[in-house]
Amino acid sequence: MSSPTAAGARPGTLRRALADPRYLVSGWAWRALAYTLTTILVGGLLTPLAFPVYTPWAAAVAMLGGGHTTEAVLLFLTGVVMLLCLGPLLALPLGALERRRLRLVVAGPADSGHRDPPAGLWGWVRTRYTEAATWREVAYAAVMLLLFFVASTLVGFLGTLSVVLAASPLLLAHPEEVPMSMGPFLLHTPEEALPFALASPLPLIVLLYACGLLSYGHGVVARALLVGPPKAELYAELDQVTESRARLVNAFEYERRRIERDLHDGAQQRLVALSMDLGMARIDLREGSPADRRVAAAQVKVDDLIDELRELVRGIHPRVLVDRGLPAALAELVDHSPVAVTVDADLPRRPPPHIEGTAYFVVAEALTNVYKHADDGTVTVQARLRQGRRGDVLTVEVTDDGPGGADPERGTGLTGMADRVAVMGGTMDLSSPVGGPTRIRVELPCTTDRPETQR
Repeated sequence: MSSPTAAGARPGTLRRALADPRYLVSGWAWRALAYTLTTILVGGLLTPLAFPVYTPWAAAVAMLGGGHTTEAVLLFLTGVVMLLCLGPLLALPLGALERRRLRLVVAGPADSGHRDPPAGLWGWVRTRYTEAATWREVAYAAVMLLLFFVASTLVGFLGTLSVVLAASPLLLAHPEEVPMSMGPFLLHTPEEALPFALASPLPLIVLLYACGLLSYGHGVVARALLVGPPKAELYAELDQVTESRARLVNAFEYERRRIERDLHDGAQQRLVALSMDLGMARIDLREGSPADRRVAAAQVKVDDLIDELRELVRGIHPRVLVDRGLPAALAELVDHSPVAVTVDADLPRRPPPHIEGTAYFVVAEALTNVYKHADDGTVTVQARLRQGRRGDVLTVEVTDDGPGGADPERGTGLTGMADRVAVMGGTMDLSSPVGGPTRIRVELPCTTDRPETQR
């Protein structure tokens, strides 16, 4: 049993209004009528503007019916080209207009699904012609032409019928007038036409309900094709993705730290102890004997293994980065680099640990790429800490005079660098023309609002 408030409440949607007995006296009936009439207006403007797009296809159908298959195929392909070239130019302003007009019959936000294009004409063209939202609007333009025909026929027929019924007594007011045919009825006098004049509001009532049904279906189609997800929902999803990526990076960092700690404090210490035991064993052996040579060779292998393990630990997470900061870690990285590197690090204070780790990773990966792809090259590494609008920003720039032509799509190194920088809220710019030089510039905001890693 509904309460009086619920029973007397106004319907909040056109669908509910159509099921309400008070539909004809509600604002929804007139909103639906206005939506239908403006559909006729917009469709009337769209029809001549879209003439170059649909005319080749109409001519192709006519040619195919006449047996001219080759000409029909050529006209069809011409129509496809015209659609690809001109379709978005017509559909984009139409979509913007229709999203505004949609508020007449559909409640809620009507945001477009378009992305913000890069600066410049080519950036706009590339973005608009490749995103799905544009081609949904092109599909809507085709639907709009069909709805224009349906709405025009509906309003024209019912509106004309109501006018003719209302004016029928006046049309028969003069005796010399010929009889008027009303379906199976033949009217001769105004008196005979009076019942039909009294029934003239009925086509208008049918018209209002028909406009309501047509507008509801039109609104559903328009919302499905023209309206993208609300910006608040997109921002929420983006925040969730960013947080999940940050959690993955944090978990990865924790595992790196754990592996580094286990190798440094466990396996490396045991290997050092083993090398010492082998050295002590040589004291009890006669120098130069076969046993002494075998023990000495084993000790050399253990020492080599310790050196390799130290290099591995340094690559995972250098101890000097934790103890002395980024400039010292970069200096140590340069000492072990096979290419000539110049480091210029001016950091008046230490950035947060996760920012230092990301900067170190970028420089290490960049030097690895230089070693792989540049035979004899020199590298310059610059690190600066400057004050930004929202706090300190760490800028790291790696420049080499190699052959250039670096492309993130041809390998995972540059992509991994960009992903890691993006997780930290930073940006990475790559400039690598063919012939060089290659420049990687990374900006990392030194914020501390980062999910804590496990300890």
